[in-house]
Amino acid sequence: MQVEFGYNAMMTSHTRSHFALLLTALAYLIWSGIHPNGHFNWLMETAPAMIGGVILLATYRRFPLTTLNYFLIWLFSLILMTGGHYTYAEVPIGNWARDTFGLSRNHFDRLGHFFQGVIPAMVARELLLRTSPLKAGKWLFIICISIALAISASYELFEWRYAVTFGGKQADDFLGSQGDVWDAQQDMFMALCGAIVSQLLLPRLHTRQLASLAPNPPEAA
Repeated sequence: MQVEFGYNAMMTSHTRSHFALLLTALAYLIWSGIHPNGHFNWLMETAPAMIGGVILLATYRRFPLTTLNYFLIWLFSLILMTGGHYTYAEVPIGNWARDTFGLSRNHFDRLGHFFQGVIPAMVARELLLRTSPLKAGKWLFIICISIALAISASYELFEWRYAVTFGGKQADDFLGSQGDVWDAQQDMFMALCGAIVSQLLLPRLHTRQLASLAPNPPEAA
């Protein structure tokens, strides 16, 4: 009985933290949509966060993720919403870093692409460990990184088609390349770095949290 009570208390604590992440993300989304630098650009930049949020809500009871993954997704969503509000080339903290450190451009979008590698790699790790015969090891490491890089490359192809279709300032704001001819390659490299770093630094914490996601409360001893 004590073990079951402790399990339920832990899940309640996790649920509260997940609810807090959801509320703060919704509040930030509302802020980001108030007088953005172009409403269509805001919609395109924040759409992945909104679609992802709907999917996570729909699957929460049946297949909840670890708190680590929810936190990482929450952080990435804030980055997307910030870029959607200002456009990535005009995010204030990026302009500050550019002017303070003498950088060639506003690099806030690089942060977004770094997390574009972190999120797919970590979510893939969780899905593979929970739904496939794969175990932690070199093959899981390689597959998670490959999935993240494939998603990053697919997004760059989407950006290319978007730019070809719409052109002009709207495409420039969405791409955020700021005159960098190697922008797509740099973005994919940052996603690759994010995937590798996450798979090197987070597996122990992730594995501990996975162990707490037993489908049923442990039986009392």
